[in-house]
Amino acid sequence: MKPPRRNIEMEIVTIDGPAGAGKSTVGKMLAQRLKYFYLDTGAMYRAVALRAREQGVSPEDEGALKRLCRGLDITFQEHKQGQRVICQGEDITAKIREPEIGWMASAVSMKRPVRQAMVRLQRIIGAKGKVVAEGRDTGTVVFPRAKFKFFLDAEVAERARRRHREWVERGLSAEMKKVEKEIRERDEQDSLRELAPLRPAADARHIDSTGISAEEVVERILAVVEKASRLQVKPPRPSPLPRKRGRGRG
Repeated sequence: MKPPRRNIEMEIVTIDGPAGAGKSTVGKMLAQRLKYFYLDTGAMYRAVALRAREQGVSPEDEGALKRLCRGLDITFQEHKQGQRVICQGEDITAKIREPEIGWMASAVSMKRPVRQAMVRLQRIIGAKGKVVAEGRDTGTVVFPRAKFKFFLDAEVAERARRRHREWVERGLSAEMKKVEKEIRERDEQDSLRELAPLRPAADARHIDSTGISAEEVVERILAVVEKASRLQVKPPRPSPLPRKRGRGRG
């Protein structure tokens, strides 16, 4: 008897949302709880932006970006310190978190050759199943057939506080007003772009994380995943035991 065919769509969780909504924190915690692979799609676009800056490639030069993406090897490695982003054998985890790279990543992600290349890589990873994918278009473009889609949001002031705290912890200086201004501008840029704009999937569950902890958000997502999984995967009913037959009289 052949084993039942895996439903990969049931093994993919997507979390989309704007900057500072808590996607990365929630995504990492959720992946750990589910024992899934954490796919940070934003890190991939940041890797492209970093290499473009290093090689002097303009975010507007689609031809050069296409050639750049063709030669990129982006992988993720698990370490005790957390997941590391590796590009061409170099650990670029820290470099891609610079504020300037974040802005450049948003710019290059609007170019079709870049998005096509990254989406292809993301789908290769997702094809294995058991993935928590986090980004801005994972539920609308990358994995549109995923069973579990969530859109995580929060008030702008809340997102600005989180991002400011994150930068301070990394030793970066930033004024709160400037951070909030940049988040508003990033929201507008991501939402109005022609290619894969930031928006919730039609079948995504919306979660407002304003004033609640990442742990609570994770619990809400887990409740949905676990309930649906129990409905989808039912244990087979045990076969009734055959009645004992009495010995016939001889």
